[in-house]
Amino acid sequence: MTTLDIDAVKTFVTIAELKSFTRAAEALGTTQGAISVKLKRLESHVGHRLIERTPRLVRLSAQGAAFLAPARELLAAHDRAIAGLSSARLRRFSLGIATHVGGAEVPTLLARLHAHDPALTIEVRLEDSRDLLEAFDRGDVDAAIIRREDDRRDGEMLATDHYGWFATPDFVHRVGEPLRLAAPSPSCGVLNIATRALAAAGIPWTESFLGCGSFAVADAVAAGLATSVFSCRLAPAGTIEVSRRFGLPSLPPSEIVLLSALSDAKSRAALKTIVSAFREHHRLPAERTARSSSTEVLEV
Repeated sequence: MTTLDIDAVKTFVTIAELKSFTRAAEALGTTQGAISVKLKRLESHVGHRLIERTPRLVRLSAQGAAFLAPARELLAAHDRAIAGLSSARLRRFSLGIATHVGGAEVPTLLARLHAHDPALTIEVRLEDSRDLLEAFDRGDVDAAIIRREDDRRDGEMLATDHYGWFATPDFVHRVGEPLRLAAPSPSCGVLNIATRALAAAGIPWTESFLGCGSFAVADAVAAGLATSVFSCRLAPAGTIEVSRRFGLPSLPPSEIVLLSALSDAKSRAALKTIVSAFREHHRLPAERTARSSSTEVLEV
């Protein structure tokens, strides 16, 4: 009877899910060499090559594709068994995500966290970067993904975000009239940068829907009632970048950082999962243009 090494199975599943040996090593906190060794041992135990390799690319073999779902089930069962033996069956993890930062990657990030530790209860707060920074400093959240504020240099950089002015194609703004600007709150750091840029350019503006929340701001802009500043990857559907059209000032890029003071092994492992999922999502647009359309191709 073949006995499988749980760590080796987890290595295989991580490579398959992240589609990269490099990112799998990063998520597991090890080296590419180490995960290659574990994969070879697993292939030896099951008697099949799970991944076919070429000098530049690797592909799941037919046996690897067939093994993937049962491997995930094995890991889930293993995690449930471990959680059942734990004296602290449920643990809580409070994560703050800035509204100008979190996008389509948030469900992926949370799913990855749950898969990593099914016994972990995840509490998510969506607020402005400055409010989350204050909450983190007070100890109200365990970790926070925010836009870097002012000259504060702590935190692990995850990605760089680029911002623009967005409105619907039929939005009307006449030269000399105040720009109708929708904003979630007066304390929003992105809003402050935008209004300072408008003042420096001598462009008058008026507040529309101030303090109505980030989702309501997106709805107002999508309805053609105002313009606002969004990350270029988070702009509302049906809107376009209008800085050149209306002569609006360019906006500086912003660093997205992860703040955390956690030091225990389980929490640090959860943080590695967050970092890996977030960076993977931000790399996807650039990678899609370079890769073939095959969904079975994995990056070395």
